[in-house]
Amino acid sequence: MHRYHKEISLYFELKDTPASSRESYHRRIDTFIKHLEQHKPAEEVSFHDIQQFILYLKKEKGLAAGTINNYISAIKFFYTHVLNREWDSKQVPLMKRKAKLPLIPPREDVLRILNETDNLKHKAFLSLLYGSGLRVGEVVRLKISDICSKTMRIRVENAKHDTNRYTILSETTLQILRDYFREYFTKGYKLDDWLFPGQKPEEHLNVKTIKNTLIKLRNRLLLDRNISAHTLRRSFATHALEDGTDPAFIQQLLGHKRINTTMLYLNLTSKSLMGIKSPLDNNKGASS
Repeated sequence: MHRYHKEISLYFELKDTPASSRESYHRRIDTFIKHLEQHKPAEEVSFHDIQQFILYLKKEKGLAAGTINNYISAIKFFYTHVLNREWDSKQVPLMKRKAKLPLIPPREDVLRILNETDNLKHKAFLSLLYGSGLRVGEVVRLKISDICSKTMRIRVENAKHDTNRYTILSETTLQILRDYFREYFTKGYKLDDWLFPGQKPEEHLNVKTIKNTLIKLRNRLLLDRNISAHTLRRSFATHALEDGTDPAFIQQLLGHKRINTTMLYLNLTSKSLMGIKSPLDNNKGASS
């Protein structure tokens, strides 16, 4: 696969593709070609080969439709841009995704996750996920200059769909960040330094670190196993709706392109917290 890396990387560099997308495409193309080259060279790939690989992902690996569609997008890119061949979507259709409502845990469970860690770095990035509604990839790419305590805003640059936006900075998060700074930046810092540096100073923290931290906390607290790092972002949106925040504002804070995406969170809200009562409860005391 290494013989294709240069060509793929050049395309991504010319298009200025986000790092997370580059990594995802490279990884999935690598997996496909390693599987394919057990039988034939990558240059000889046919639609039948691609179909068999998709069936392998579905039946043997048990991957969800959304994940398989991500593989199909990566394979299509390889087929068209690297091999320079014509794609036929009738031969390789995208899988139909089943609508599934994500889990939104009770507020007390979210707060337990945030409070049950003494590690200030962990507390800081978890607080940004829930307190500001950031994606995991957005948190790791924050620079110190993106945090503004004067305006209580966080600047999010080069986010999903190549967008830039501002979101709110929680007062609780600000205090946690100040404690985090006092412990982790004792040797000073520059404004363009990563807020969460990785093992190498020039690199930011890996997204897997945040995801794995959340999983360990979730399991230790015996919480629902469907809770993930992204759950904290969803909880931000849902709880903000319950608190009466206008969906249009939430759309801007989350960086959704369409208001319909934000409105999906209405299905996840606690109706009782929004003051909605069942007509059965409203009829209590009525004569029979």
